[in-house]
Parts: sequence; C-alpha cells; structure tokens
Amino acid sequence: MSQNTPKLLDIIALTDDIPEYNLLRGQVGTIVELLADGAAFEVEFSDKNGQIYESVGLTSAQIMVLYFEPA
Repeated sequence: MSQNTPKLLDIIALTDDIPEYNLLRGQVGTIVELLADGAAFEVEFSDKNGQIYESVGLTSAQIMVLYFEPA
C-alpha cells in the first residue's frame, strides 16, 4: 500500500466543498470505514469536543491524506 493510499483511521482534509453537507474544502476528518473495496471511504467529522457532526461517504478524489514523516 502506497503512503498516499487512504486507509482506515487516516486523517484527511477535504479537497473540495461539499455544500449538501455544509462541509468546506480543508475541513479535517477521519476515515472510519473502507467502502467499495477501498474505492470509497466513510469519513467522520468531529468538533473540538469529539462530537461527530457529519459522517459522509467520499471518494479518493475528494480527500487528501494528512501525514507527518519525521526527519
């Protein structure tokens, strides 16, 4: 699996607005389920208290995996 391939529990950022869910480009969520054999992802968006305010199925074109690679 390549480093940029989304996987379970990855932290992602939206690459586009999703107005039907009031989600904006750059909002950060967590992949909580792999769908369609890894072609799509269930992503949860939570507030600063950990309360989920949206759960949406997204494709890899709609997300960017955020990661940190130590030097």
